[in-house]
Formats: sequence, C-alpha cells, structure tokens
Amino acid sequence: MKLHDETQRILESLSIADGDVTQGLAAHSPIDGSRIGGVAIDDASSTEVKIAKAHQAFCAWRSVPAPRRGELIRLFGEAVRAHKAQLGKLVTIESGKILQEGLGEVQEVIDICDFAVGLSRQLHGLTIASERPGHRMMETWHPLGPTVVITAFNFPVAVWAWNAALALVCGNSILWKPSEKTPLTALAMQALFEQASDAWGDSPKDLNQLVFGNRETGRVLIEQPQVRLVSATGSTRMGRAVASSLAPRFVRTILELGGNNAAIVTPSADLSLAERAILFAAVGTAGQRCTTLRRLFIHRSLYPSFLDRLKAFYERIMVGDPMFAGTLIGPLIDANAYAAMQSALGQARPDAHWIVGGERVRIEAHANGIYTRPALVAMRAQTDIVLEETFAPILYAMPYDTLHEAIELHNAARHGLSSSIFSNDLRESEWFMSGAGSDCGIANVNIGTSGAEIGGAFGGEKDTGGGRESGSDSWKNYMRRATNTINYSTQLPLAQGIRFDL
Repeated sequence: MKLHDETQRILESLSIADGDVTQGLAAHSPIDGSRIGGVAIDDASSTEVKIAKAHQAFCAWRSVPAPRRGELIRLFGEAVRAHKAQLGKLVTIESGKILQEGLGEVQEVIDICDFAVGLSRQLHGLTIASERPGHRMMETWHPLGPTVVITAFNFPVAVWAWNAALALVCGNSILWKPSEKTPLTALAMQALFEQASDAWGDSPKDLNQLVFGNRETGRVLIEQPQVRLVSATGSTRMGRAVASSLAPRFVRTILELGGNNAAIVTPSADLSLAERAILFAAVGTAGQRCTTLRRLFIHRSLYPSFLDRLKAFYERIMVGDPMFAGTLIGPLIDANAYAAMQSALGQARPDAHWIVGGERVRIEAHANGIYTRPALVAMRAQTDIVLEETFAPILYAMPYDTLHEAIELHNAARHGLSSSIFSNDLRESEWFMSGAGSDCGIANVNIGTSGAEIGGAFGGEKDTGGGRESGSDSWKNYMRRATNTINYSTQLPLAQGIRFDL
C-alpha cells in the first residue's frame, strides 16, 4: 500500500475527513519523499479568531474543578491507548522514526495523561507560619490563561502532550502550532481529543485548537494579548525570537531549544553497558533528538580499544525503511538535514583521525528518501564544529586524561540539556551530578543522554532555554501563584512589629 493511501486510511479510521487538502500546507513522508496529505493554513485573521475562542474557553474551563478537568484527560488518554498502533504508524510515516520509536512516542502521550490525571487532585500549595498571632498564611494556585504550544517535527505528539495534559488539568486552554513538517499527526491527536471532549460531556468548545502555518503565523499567534504562556520547542535561534517578542509583555515562556549533549566514559565503566547506551543515544531517531549524544569523551587509556568496538557497531547497524522490523535508523527529515550533516563532516575532517560513516544510503524502494549511515568521528580535540549542534547522526569522540578535564570539555558547549557519565566509581558519579559537575538540566549515570521518562522535569540550561516540561513540579509553569493571609482574630498586628496607631 502506498504511504499516501495508508496515511489516509489511518486518518479515516479516526473520523478525519480533511487530511488531504490540496491547497495549503502539504505533508510529505521522509520515508520516500511522497506527498501523504495536507492541511489548510491559518492566516492572520483565522489565527486571531482562534485566540479569541481560546480565551472564551479558558474563562469557562478555569472554573471547572481540577479533578473534573482530570477526567477529560483520562478519557483522552484512553482514546490514545485504544489507537496506539495506528498512531505509532502515523508518527513513523510522517516523521521517519522507526516504528518502535513511533509506538514509544505514543506511549509517552498515554503516560503523561496518566500523570496529569493524578496531578489534577494534587494542585496544592503550602500553609505558611505567620509571625502575627491569629493569622494564617497560605499559597494557592490558579489557572494562568490561554497557552500556546509550538512543537517540532522530531516528537510530533509527545511534546504537545507534555504541555497540553498539564496545562488542561491546570485550567488553561491550548493553541497548538505543530511543525509544518508533521501536521497530520496533530490532526489525529485533535480528533481523539474532540472525541474525549464529547464523551466528557459539557466541556467548553475550543479547549484545544490547531493553528497551521509558517513562521509568520507563529508570530501572529504569540503576539496576541490574551496569550499568557508560550511553550516553544525548536532551535535556539527560534527561541531567542520568541523570547524577545514576548519580553515587553512579560509573557511567561517555556523554551526547549537545542542540545549538544555529551557523555564521559571513565576507566571504571562497564564498557559493554556503555557501548549499548551510547549507540542508542547517538543514532536513535537518526540523530534527530534534542537529547541525541553528539560528543563523547573517553579516558585515554580506553580510547583506541573502545572506539574500535563502537566502530564495529556503526559498520553493521541497519539503515532502511523505518516500518521494517530490524531497522534501527530511518531517514533524515529532508535534504537540508543531509546537507547540514555533510557540511559539518567536511569541517571536522581536517582535525579528525578518521571518520566512519556519513555517506548516503540508497534504498531502492524509496529513492527519494534521505538515508545516511551514522557518522563516528575520532577527533584530535574539541573544535568549533564539535561545539556546534548538527541535527543529524554525528558522534564526535575525543580522549581525556582527568575527570576535571573531561567535565571542563563537557561544559564548554553553549547548550546544557542532557549529559551522562559511565562509571562504577561513586566519587566520580557524585562529582558529575554535583554543582561542580555537569551544567545540564539532565545528568545521568550509566545510561545514555536520551530516553527521558515523563516523571522527571525535562529541560536544560544556557542556550537550551531553561524551560521545564513534563513531570516533577513542572505543572507550576502553567499556573499563577497567589499568597493569601487570613486574619481570624479581632486584632490587627502589623508584620515586622510595625506600630501605626492613630
């Protein structure tokens, strides 16, 4: 079956009748470059109408009890669970990640829904001791307002769900601008959300709306005064533009931007475990995760032998159709990604001992897909190109002599998203996780840099933007805090012992 026909079959099974608009934004599969559907583009006028509807929905939704809001997310999660196989395939068709990863991404949607349902009964603040007799202090948390979610192609549904599930139980409405490269998975999520809303009962209309378009559409979207939070995933350049646009209105942001992630292999490491973790982190999703492992620091005593072991894996890893079992690396998203990869390898070559991989792989059945072997580059030192994030499967490997040196090299990147150390030495591991160690938002021991669970807050520092999504107390981003003081006495003592007697 052609990918277009398979895509439309999946959309029709979800009761989506408008996934093949001929005029507007065309969707193409990176598997073979073919057109698989299309959506209508929002202009400035339709975008403004949707924002007004989002504000109306928010005004109604914020007064619904949080556990009742959680029931809507429970129903949505159940709808996604029932259609996991279809959704996973659609993610693979539209983004190019292998089917196992497509299914895993849909599972993330289910998991964050489960998390949010429990959270809906735990949006609690503190009771605070007051210095004044007969007084009580506390903090309360209230819905913030219409929330814009801008997502990238590499995780077309999970990142939206991280934000939407929490924002909705917190009482906000959502305006979702998906990547121009993955609009159809957004249609699928929207259809299931609307089904859940119908099952929930009398929910406000327009709680979650899709806004399709380009950068100009995004600009119109975030500049509307009703918007109170923008969660944006993408490049650091994009994040700077979003932040500078919102700063004059003091609109809250959650920025999840680039990552030039690194791992350190110490002499005490379990090398068999390390090589498997490194391989998935470096080549999973064809190197197109923000948490992809891009820099590897290996103790000099291990450097030649460990690289030989990695090289053997790289030479036999299966690149091909992401729908086939056994394929570990699917296509790059487009030709621009391949061009960027080749440019980076060209800049690295003069300072490299050797490069394995990086060449184009021709898949006979998918001649227009952009497939490449992952590249392993043995560098003499950490050069400028190594410190640049290239969104492709390139892993730069470098030797180090002391852990202090390795941590300095590790922290030299402008981004600060994810990091790992492979060590069985308690002191080394604790040092890496301490304030003097990794400067990233995620610091792991004996696992790779990718594959974060929804229970922990996801995000990073420096040029990664500082945002936090998903688990832990990330829900507070979607709410506003109020400090309350209640006087239950007949007196009026002032704080700090101030006397103000008439």
